[in-house]
Amino acid sequence: MFQSPQAWVPAESRARIEEIARTHLGEGDPTAGDHGPETSAATPMAAVVDRIEDLVAASDRLHDEETFNLNPASNVLNPRAAALLSSGTGSRTSLGYPGDKYEMGLEHIEQIEVITAELAARLFHASFAEVRVPSGAMANLYAFMATCAPGDTIIASPATIGGHVTHHAAGAAGLYGLRTVDAPVDVAAYSYDLDALAALAREVRPRLITMGGSLNLFEHPVAKVREIADEVGAHLLFDAAHVCGMIAGKQWANPLDEGAHLMSMSTYKSLGGPTHGLLLSNDAALSERIDAIAFPGLTANFDVSAVAALGVTLADWIETGEDYAARMRACAAVLARSLAEAGVQPFECERGFTDSHQFGLLAAPFGGGTTAARVLERAGFLTSGIGLPVPEIPGDQNGIRIGTPEIVRRGMEVADMPRLASLIARALTAGGDSGAKSAGDAEAGVAGTAGTPAEATLDEIAAEVSAWRREFTEVRFTA
Repeated sequence: MFQSPQAWVPAESRARIEEIARTHLGEGDPTAGDHGPETSAATPMAAVVDRIEDLVAASDRLHDEETFNLNPASNVLNPRAAALLSSGTGSRTSLGYPGDKYEMGLEHIEQIEVITAELAARLFHASFAEVRVPSGAMANLYAFMATCAPGDTIIASPATIGGHVTHHAAGAAGLYGLRTVDAPVDVAAYSYDLDALAALAREVRPRLITMGGSLNLFEHPVAKVREIADEVGAHLLFDAAHVCGMIAGKQWANPLDEGAHLMSMSTYKSLGGPTHGLLLSNDAALSERIDAIAFPGLTANFDVSAVAALGVTLADWIETGEDYAARMRACAAVLARSLAEAGVQPFECERGFTDSHQFGLLAAPFGGGTTAARVLERAGFLTSGIGLPVPEIPGDQNGIRIGTPEIVRRGMEVADMPRLASLIARALTAGGDSGAKSAGDAEAGVAGTAGTPAEATLDEIAAEVSAWRREFTEVRFTA
């Protein structure tokens, strides 16, 4: 390898990185020249390009033919949006405001910028939409920079209710020099304890309070938190990365309408758009600051093809979003209930399992969230671990996150949920008996995956899942 060993990376990951490099690139350097010995073990670059294309094709088969994606952190694009991502606009610069670009030949691109921003503002009831931001994490950083200075304190969701790393020390907030204090949690509501939050805010005097996270089960009390923010002179940011589909589809109230100063999001989860970000506001002063952070600040040039794909995505939501969001919500409710009936317990608070497109499963009976997710992958289901406000599991997550955005967009209906739940329950039960590794682990050379009755059961489930998956080939809810 030409990269030095990265001591800060976990040993298992370092070994995997080295194995991938050796497998696809060989040991030598055909361009070494005077810098080192040329060896026949190096893979020719034409073959490397072939391998990259093969890996992309294999990933597409995995997601489009072989598995059901139940991970609410990803989704499938409208094919027309996907085509735009590979267009020539992706390599074109677009520095400056529409009508005042620094380079020539941008008269079409600047129209894409304006159309997409206008669609975002219309869909989310905003007076300002920043569409150039490349990710949800960067959207959060822009929000932090617009509202805070290094050294300031913010209050954010803890990991027990899905708080995202970007709001904490290891993410954008910490890298910008902010001090994050965990918001107090009302486990029964799976949200903030409002009385305790008000007391905490008076004590720490935050410049910003944030809401939202990686798992959202019920609507958050945005208006009441805005009152608390006003009392201490703080701004309120709602991170809608996961619930922007519920908001766009009018299943949940719009946080901007409820009083949030800013709403950030990534656009590829429940929204089903490109890997990109979006930041919205109705506050004129904050909007001006964010615009300056984007240009001439941190964004400058940006991926125009992603902005074009986002425009198509937003048009889809304006045309069909209410139906899409309602079906996601209904399928999540039935899937959670069906899993409970099959003996797999969802996390439950006083309001039930969920009123959104996602929910959590208690992972302790299956060895932990990531452990269970690997078993489910082996059986043909893509999920992830998540933190829940229940006892911790040493070395693993205590929850499994399940979501319905992609399976609904692919054509699944409420009537399919009991069968889906039965397969998931069978896989988790078998996996708990075997400790089997995922298919990906098997390919990586990790301990064997064949031979036991439990592992044979997982293989049988995977075959049934793959055959069923091929019945859902379309992409619905397009303009």
